[in-house]
Amino acid sequence: MPKKNPEVENSELAKSHFVRCRFCGQKNSVKDDYKNDDANCGKCKLPLSNEPHKKFTDLHKNDYVHPLDKKALNALKAIPGVDSILKKLLAWTGESAIRVSFMASAVKVTPTQCPDLYAKLEIACKTLGVEMPDMFVQQNPVVNAFTGGVDKPIIVLHSGLIERLNDEETLAVIAHEVGHIHAEHVLYLTAARLMEILANISVARLLPGSEIIKLVVSMGISSALLSWARRAELSCDRAALLVVQDPHVIGRTMMKLAGGTFASKIDYELFLEQGREFKKNYDEKALDRFWADTMNAGLSHPFPIWRVAEALEWAESEEYKGIMAR
Repeated sequence: MPKKNPEVENSELAKSHFVRCRFCGQKNSVKDDYKNDDANCGKCKLPLSNEPHKKFTDLHKNDYVHPLDKKALNALKAIPGVDSILKKLLAWTGESAIRVSFMASAVKVTPTQCPDLYAKLEIACKTLGVEMPDMFVQQNPVVNAFTGGVDKPIIVLHSGLIERLNDEETLAVIAHEVGHIHAEHVLYLTAARLMEILANISVARLLPGSEIIKLVVSMGISSALLSWARRAELSCDRAALLVVQDPHVIGRTMMKLAGGTFASKIDYELFLEQGREFKKNYDEKALDRFWADTMNAGLSHPFPIWRVAEALEWAESEEYKGIMAR
């Protein structure tokens, strides 16, 4: 391998300077004519910028939780003994089974394995003030991610999701999942995902603890749980916004979730206009609201058009501006 001329090397160094990544703090060498977004951080791979990035030391979940999330969770908690019943349900299924499953079938993200994803997880956790959970990448073409566990939450990213999104959008998804931990969703969210799996009661009968499963269904906990879980996603989109601190990163992420591989041909401004139109009709027309809620009832997440409209509306609110001004 030919040696580099020291004079050339010193000349190149003289033409560069250092920019510290606003997200992860990594010191990066850039050219003198560098401009914002011209280069990416060598550690987290996010665009370098001279803009500050706010970290929160006293953020409370009630600062950003969506009203629909709060209302649905209050309805769920009004069911007598719901917490103890759900903990008993998850004790039967075993939290350790979740961890063993992904340790055996997915790639664990560490400082040396997928280090840029690990750096993004660090950014989300430090911004929101959350202890670092384990995170895995699972081979799955479905564009999705989820958080599970009870005492020790884990985050799982599908490979199809990472392949579809850029680095900023990937940070938004990771921050959304960290938001579930910060907002203390994990117990209910894990139970909700379990109830989705056990929707076929004939399968549920074969499992230990089937009497607990029947109790969850008969008391109306299952339906209340799934209704809440969809609305909880709106709160975590807000948490993601508090991490990426750019509403259009959330908007572009939702555009890719809605348009898939066709997203590169979609006009972003028209997509946002569609979201605002949906939100207006949802708020003002009872029939539109009925059909949207009915069709969304079988899904784990609200429609992406709905989500982008909610996130952008909150980005313009005094509530969001007040949090960012602290």
